[in-house]
Amino acid sequence: MQWAQIIEDPILQNLPYKIELNEWGNIVLSPASNKHGLLQAELVGFLRDNKAQGKIITECSVQTTKGVRVADVAWGSADFFMRNELETPYQEAPELCIEISSLSNSKRELTEKIDLYLAKGAREVWICDDNGNLQLFTHRGQIETSLLFPTVPTQLYC
Repeated sequence: MQWAQIIEDPILQNLPYKIELNEWGNIVLSPASNKHGLLQAELVGFLRDNKAQGKIITECSVQTTKGVRVADVAWGSADFFMRNELETPYQEAPELCIEISSLSNSKRELTEKIDLYLAKGAREVWICDDNGNLQLFTHRGQIETSLLFPTVPTQLYC
């Protein structure tokens, strides 16, 4: 299955799940909780309040070497959007990709997503756990302070 088929399929349009496509073309569904939605909104608010340039996108699809992965929240510079516009899925990752983990996400799965987004051009990947704790990653590994958003808190309060 191809990503375009998924987003055009009327049966899949209103599912209350996050959809991704794995490396074998299989749909992967992840149910989202209200807490997940609240954390997503908090991250969008933080990004909007702290960056004058660029755009924020939620449910950002990125074609990776292991299928389409969908970042919960992403931020791209004006240059990123000039190059990619609203291509779906993006063939390169925006500069910042954020995943909100849930109990169903394994450490291995999250590590793989970090690596996949970075390999596709992300400069930073943030992982937000179910309690709002943030971990920040670059190609060098975990970092304490974001280079893109230096004032990001280590925990979001919901």
